[in-house]
Amino acid sequence: MVNRIVGTMGGTLPGPLVVVTAALHGNEPAGVQALEAIFNLLESENIIGFKGRFIGLIGNVQAYATHSRFMLRDFNRVWRMDLLAELLAQHESHLQGEDLEFVQLYNTICREVEASKPKKILFLDLHTTSAGGGLFCIPTDEGESLAWAKLLQAPVVLGLYDQVDGTLLRFGVSGYFSNNTAVVPTLGVAFEAGQHDHPDAVVRSIAAILKTLEYAGCLPDVGEGFLESTGLQRPQTPPPLITRLVTAHHINPGDGFVMRPGYVNFQPVLEGEHLADDANGPIVAPFTGMILMPLYQSQGSDGFFLVRSAE
Repeated sequence: MVNRIVGTMGGTLPGPLVVVTAALHGNEPAGVQALEAIFNLLESENIIGFKGRFIGLIGNVQAYATHSRFMLRDFNRVWRMDLLAELLAQHESHLQGEDLEFVQLYNTICREVEASKPKKILFLDLHTTSAGGGLFCIPTDEGESLAWAKLLQAPVVLGLYDQVDGTLLRFGVSGYFSNNTAVVPTLGVAFEAGQHDHPDAVVRSIAAILKTLEYAGCLPDVGEGFLESTGLQRPQTPPPLITRLVTAHHINPGDGFVMRPGYVNFQPVLEGEHLADDANGPIVAPFTGMILMPLYQSQGSDGFFLVRSAE
């Protein structure tokens, strides 16, 4: 049986609550592996004076156990209060698939918020992509969340957060985990660490977690060389590129969407370029820009996104 809680740390000194979620999509194991490595690393380094509370969680336990993206429906599209109210009115024994995962993950995070009573919450949601070159992060706003995202040494995509409904981050930053207590200021960043199962995705996720803990003030004494001192080598990346989402191609059941082969994240595409096909025929780029998250897996509700530089 897979344990949802990968690990916890802190809780004795005041500070924020840092919630790191991985495997909201069960076929994305890199974030879980990174969390396991982080907790082993922090325990072996005997960190003293950890401020606040840090918890690492597996999002979709059932899908992760079967290495499936999801069981019945995309778990990062269901986070709505109306659905939660409907599910909480039922006994857990009557729930299955992502409905059960929703209630159990919600209750787990609410218990952490209630126990630690933080003044601030930071959500870092770890993901990977089916196409190559998938290193980027998505802040939930263009203020403090963006400042945090820029420290993660990955391209930043603006506007994507606002265009995708039902995500865990949207739910979290809305204060819904306060569980009838005072709403706690909450920041969020989604971090895409690269292609599924690529070793660099694990190392990048480890680095993102450490940078987040530093940003939150949990690890004030950790220097730039901490990751390298452990023997983990951070992959070389260019300076963060700031882009903005312009359009998304959503998929409906029965569309028969098939992405044309060979595309990778942030690859330039030209207006009119033949990107994919579905039951209605060819799908072409509506403008010149860069492609993001081209779909190369059987499950998913978005075929691709198109972005442009925001700088």
